[in-house]
Amino acid sequence: MERDTETVHEAYAFVCLHCGHGWEEEYEIRHTTDLAGHRRADYFTRGVRVASPLTRADCPSCNLGPIRILRPGRVNSTRPYLA
Repeated sequence: MERDTETVHEAYAFVCLHCGHGWEEEYEIRHTTDLAGHRRADYFTRGVRVASPLTRADCPSCNLGPIRILRPGRVNSTRPYLA
């Protein structure tokens, strides 16, 4: 049973240092505290529960890595220069 839930929204930008693929994603993060006082964070993208982006190790393009996490907007701001 849950005692307390707080929902926040965060965005991250990612770049694969192996293949150069870059992407950005927004997350709904639900921080919950159960009746015993244990806290956890569940991440959701487009309504689907996903693993924390801070622990993701693989690039969705090449399935390798390593992955660098950047401030949101960093990947999308470079796209006009890559075209």
